[in-house]
Amino acid sequence: MPFDNFDEIMTYAIDKEKEAVQFYEDLSRRESAQGTKALFHEFADEERRHQRMLENFSREQVAKYSIRKIPDLKRSDYLVDLQYSPDMAYADILRLAMKREEKAQAFYRDFAARTAEDEHRKLFEMLAQEEAKHKLRLETMLDDYLAAMGD
Repeated sequence: MPFDNFDEIMTYAIDKEKEAVQFYEDLSRRESAQGTKALFHEFADEERRHQRMLENFSREQVAKYSIRKIPDLKRSDYLVDLQYSPDMAYADILRLAMKREEKAQAFYRDFAARTAEDEHRKLFEMLAQEEAKHKLRLETMLDDYLAAMGD
């Protein structure tokens, strides 16, 4: 999808964050296990925070944030895209969420590399880092779950 200016990129990114909020809220409502329900609710809150970061973008906000490397377990690199279904197994829900976070991270990294403005680049790097944190958490949860199941 080509973008003509920074405002179009921001509008698209805000829409994607709203979509992520809805995704995690839906998972939270459908999940019966309290721990998992709470986890997806927490992810929805974090995506909502990203949305607010984009909507209220400021140079001061970006200047305060420090970028650091988040480990990548690369679990989602080898997954095919999944479609959500209400009867989906827990491991597949984690895989689906992981893949979504991977794509969000790639989106922000791509725009960080394309922009000429330092503040815009750092904003997108910040958001890529946030998505990388989510992906790492989901990958770790999947590993723990599969280990507990004997895989």
